[in-house]
Amino acid sequence: MARASSLSGFPEWLPDGRVVEQHVLDSLRRTFELHGFASVETRAVEPLSQLLRKGETSKEVYLLRRLQEEQDAAGDGDAERQLGLHFDLTVPFARYVLEHAGQLTFPFKRYQIQKVWRGERPQDGRFREFTQADIDVVGADTLPFHFEVELPLVMAEALAALPIPPVRISVNNRKVAQGFYEAIGLADVESALRVIDKLDKIGRDGVAEGLREEAGATPEQAAQALELAAISGTDASVADRVLALGARSALLDEGLGELVALLEAAQERSPGTVVADLKIARGLDYYTGSVYETTLVGHENLGSICSGGRYDSLASDGKRTFPGVGLSIGVSRLLARVLGDGLATASRAVPTAVLVAVTDEEHRAASDRVAAALRGRGIPTDVAPTAAKFGKQIRYADRRGIPFVWFPGAPGAGDEVKDIRSGDQQAADPAAWAPPAEDLWPRVASLADLPLGPR
Repeated sequence: MARASSLSGFPEWLPDGRVVEQHVLDSLRRTFELHGFASVETRAVEPLSQLLRKGETSKEVYLLRRLQEEQDAAGDGDAERQLGLHFDLTVPFARYVLEHAGQLTFPFKRYQIQKVWRGERPQDGRFREFTQADIDVVGADTLPFHFEVELPLVMAEALAALPIPPVRISVNNRKVAQGFYEAIGLADVESALRVIDKLDKIGRDGVAEGLREEAGATPEQAAQALELAAISGTDASVADRVLALGARSALLDEGLGELVALLEAAQERSPGTVVADLKIARGLDYYTGSVYETTLVGHENLGSICSGGRYDSLASDGKRTFPGVGLSIGVSRLLARVLGDGLATASRAVPTAVLVAVTDEEHRAASDRVAAALRGRGIPTDVAPTAAKFGKQIRYADRRGIPFVWFPGAPGAGDEVKDIRSGDQQAADPAAWAPPAEDLWPRVASLADLPLGPR
């Protein structure tokens, strides 16, 4: 077989990296479920017409080619029937809510952890196949504002439990920007928001030019919009600085009230994590209230690892509208930086805590019985692949990171188990012995938890 070549944009972690990934996913699930979010999983494919309804181009969607070819051959090339792999979890969730609204209880709190596919050029932190972890709360017709406060704080708790550097959640409220722009006479609010959202990429001059060309802003209006975007802070003084710019409207006041309420709750429950940043716009049109972007402190060049916001029309069946608020973690994006920079490490690459040695092949059944007894008590156990000299079997365990080697005794003699890290060896009974709790399963530690010195 010819040597396989790797495909860029499709990450494959080595076993120790997979341990870190599983730890991250398990931790996220635990936190989400502690806060009452139910798990859902949706199909991998959706009609192309639905995938493109937010305006993404077809180049970003992987089509199911064989199915499409069969349809074309049968004379059925209707675009409504074309299927593609989903590129986020929001579109399939909207469809899920519509299809199952009669069986759901609202407000409905869901989390969803799945792979998604996006046909774009791979680069640092961007993949063609990647895992996302989403949480959303969806209401029927109405959704109270307090969920806009709850979700970023749940996400702050979830991220704080991971073996990663601290995070900063930047928040804004679309009502603030929209109310301000309307008050200063800037009519094309959506275009203005899309341009402001590029401030970090194209700078003040680029944004000023974009506001004039794309949003029809006067030089004075562009300057005022940039003054608003420059405001940031962690308390109610943010509102005072906005009002000091001189623009007033009912929508602006409403947005400032909601933004301050979010900041005050965050200061109480997760001090220092949430900061108002009025240049955060989230360029997509469907956001209507709070918006969020999250960065790793010290790794801001990675960009946002978790983003989202409030939307008043996730989906509609013509009779009811389903507003919601949600956040999405780019798990693969986060893991690529964590593993690439050694920010977290696994204590071992395999789950095995004990390797049962084999005296000789004639007595392998005795080793298998010991392993079965240990596994029956919840201890991850493997049996040596060959009846080599015990020294080689110990080295095999050491290479895999397995901390204990079990030596079955001869008939009439007792078994012994050895901690190959310290060399300590003791008599042991497979019906009673257990490794220390910290050795039972692989552990994941962040860089901050690791001992100082060479690594």
